[in-house]
Amino acid sequence: MSTLTLYMQYIVNGLTLGAIYSLIALGYTMVYGILKFINFAHGDILMVGAFIGLLVYTALTGDASPSAWTLTAFFISMLVSMVACAILGMLIERVAYKPLRNANRLAPLLSAIGVSFILSNGAAWIFGTQSRRFPYPFENEPMHIGSISITPHQIVVIAVSVIMMVLLTFFVNKTRMGKAMRATSLDQPTSQLMGINVNRVISLTFAIGSALAAVGGILAAFDFRVYPSMGTMTGLKAFVAAVIGGIGNIQGAMIGGVLLGILEAVGAPLLHIPNGMKDTVAFAVLIIVLLVKPDGILGKNEREKI
Repeated sequence: MSTLTLYMQYIVNGLTLGAIYSLIALGYTMVYGILKFINFAHGDILMVGAFIGLLVYTALTGDASPSAWTLTAFFISMLVSMVACAILGMLIERVAYKPLRNANRLAPLLSAIGVSFILSNGAAWIFGTQSRRFPYPFENEPMHIGSISITPHQIVVIAVSVIMMVLLTFFVNKTRMGKAMRATSLDQPTSQLMGINVNRVISLTFAIGSALAAVGGILAAFDFRVYPSMGTMTGLKAFVAAVIGGIGNIQGAMIGGVLLGILEAVGAPLLHIPNGMKDTVAFAVLIIVLLVKPDGILGKNEREKI
């Protein structure tokens, strides 16, 4: 395999990884866009989504071999996981964040860290600490395009991620509630004066972000397996993707996720970084972005008026 073909393969792998990061990063950036704080429990919500998806899928299929039914069951489990995580996201916002909206900015951040520990330790208590494999619902034999191989898993990840991003973009830009979300992001007090129910908008934002995290968790489970702390590093890297793209900007989160996935997939072999240390690529990129363009690729430099 030539060097060019090898790096083309890395890029394909990076696109798959980046699509997952983008889905998860959208939750960070949507919440920050409206409330201006980082929901550090978001990574653990994707873990909950992966566990729920696995449990539902296993209950529906048992040990069945890949077939049309297992693929249908996979999408059913994804839908159930999305609904469950949407409800969980709204519940967390109502209990842990809403009472602290007018508190010191540090308070909701500490509350988010507390929720993160509760979710991860609760999952360890309920499911144990052993990792579990999420079986492929389809035959995953690689296909070859020239010298580049691509698996059905990679096609599903990219296709589902693109569909979710397109639907979210349409919702935010074309629907009445999407316009309310954009207005709330710009100015909450004025939005309330104009008749927008800000509490409902915030709850919906958490629901959508959590549902997308559930999808990202299930898609990531194929590669990373399912275990209580799976959301920690994946969530942090999705947060890095949101910062790279410009946190608070939906399109930026999508671009940042794809860019980070490609940089991680290409950068590690290019710089001869051992596989166990490839996570350093994401955080090295974060430092560089913060030094060169702190607002991210599509971020805006906002100054607070005194």
